[in-house]
Amino acid sequence: MLWPKSVRNRLKTGGDQEIVQSYPYRSACPSTVWADLIAGADDELYFAGYTSYFLWTQVPALSQTLRQKAEGGCRVRFLLGDPNGAVTRQREQIEDVTLTVSTRIGMTLEQLARMGPVDGVEARFSAAADAVNHVSLSVFRFDDQALVTPHLARLVGHDSPLMHLRRLGDGGMFSRFAEHAEELWSGGVPAPVGQPR
Repeated sequence: MLWPKSVRNRLKTGGDQEIVQSYPYRSACPSTVWADLIAGADDELYFAGYTSYFLWTQVPALSQTLRQKAEGGCRVRFLLGDPNGAVTRQREQIEDVTLTVSTRIGMTLEQLARMGPVDGVEARFSAAADAVNHVSLSVFRFDDQALVTPHLARLVGHDSPLMHLRRLGDGGMFSRFAEHAEELWSGGVPAPVGQPR
């Protein structure tokens, strides 16, 4: 009653306080947002996208930056889908695009392999039992911020929406998505980075 409706509509007062920005398409999120979040992270970089290949097209000198981050003590993790898994094959049929899911995963594995062994950089495939939960939701964490993409039906990742979240406390949206990604990581299996697939 103290605030006019126009003011209330502009203020975040509930669970949406952790939403920094939302985009109707992941591709609408400026590449500078990705680069700035990666550059600003000191402790935790966690890329839990099913393919994550687009990061190398969005962020200049990404491999070099990731190496520097890891050497500076930042934990860098990639959780990918298994390129030979049943969920990957099923998703390829659903998407029906030339740049297949397994090819996109392979592109990420190739970029990681080119970096060579780096202490602090880890890669896993999500477990077969978790793959369906992983392919439908991408979580990219940068310390206490995250970019989250819930994948819509038959759309590829860049055509699905994206939310930029900032952690404000326990039990909020950031924590819920971060916990989901951690659960997937805990069940994951080491990815054969640098080995024949």
